[in-house]
Amino acid sequence: MSVFANLVEHLADLLQPLFGASAAAAAIVLFTALVRLLVHPLSRAAARGQKARTALQPKIAELRKKHGKSPEKLQKAVLELHAEEKVSPLAGCLPGMLQIPAFFLLYHLFSSDTIGGEPNGLLGHQLLAAPLGERWADALQGGVLSGAGLVYTGLFVVVACVAAFSYRLSKRMMAANPAAQADGGEQLPGLGAVTKVMPFMSFFTLVTVAVVPLAAALYVVTSTTWSAVERAALFR
Repeated sequence: MSVFANLVEHLADLLQPLFGASAAAAAIVLFTALVRLLVHPLSRAAARGQKARTALQPKIAELRKKHGKSPEKLQKAVLELHAEEKVSPLAGCLPGMLQIPAFFLLYHLFSSDTIGGEPNGLLGHQLLAAPLGERWADALQGGVLSGAGLVYTGLFVVVACVAAFSYRLSKRMMAANPAAQADGGEQLPGLGAVTKVMPFMSFFTLVTVAVVPLAAALYVVTSTTWSAVERAALFR
C-alpha cells in the first residue's frame, strides 16, 4: 500500500503543472491506461480466441446433431474439440480478471485513513470539487448541483454513453457469433446464462461508480471506456 501510494503521489507531482489540484485524479487515469496497456496483448489473444471459436461452429453443430440427446457427451465432445484445436472457451475472461487486483488496490488505498501508520495524504486530493476518497452518497449531501454532485453527474453520463455503446457492440458480436447463444446445448455448464447477461454487464458499471470511492470510480470509468474502444477495434 505504501509503495503504491508513493507511486500515485509521484505521478501526481509530475502532472501537477498540467492538471493542478486534479493531478492525482489524472495520475489515476494514467495508471489505469498503463494497466490496460499491459493487459492489451491478452486482449488481442482473447479476440483471436473468439474468432477461432467462431470458426469451430460448423464442427460444434455436427457434435450437437450427434450428441443432441446427451448433454454430458456433448459438453465432453466440445471440450475435447477445443483442446484439440488449442482454443480456450474461457480465454476472454483473463484480461478482466487481471485488472481486479488494481481496482481493489485503489479501492483500499482511498478507503484507508492511514497508510503505514501515517495519515493518508491522498485523501486530500480532488477531481475538480470532488474529493477522491468520497463516494456519491457524500457528494449528494451538498446537493446534485454542488461541485461534487456535478462531477458525479458527468461521470454517470460518460458511463451511460459507454454502456449503451458496449451493449450495442455486444449484441452485434453475439448475433454474428452463434457460439454466444445457447441454442441447442451449452458448450460449457452455465455458459448460456452468462452470454445472455453479458450485453447488460456494462450497465452494472453505473452501480459500481455510485458505491466506491471516486478514485476507484475513475479507474472503472477509464477502464470501461478503454475496453469499449478496444473491443470495437479488435472485432471490427
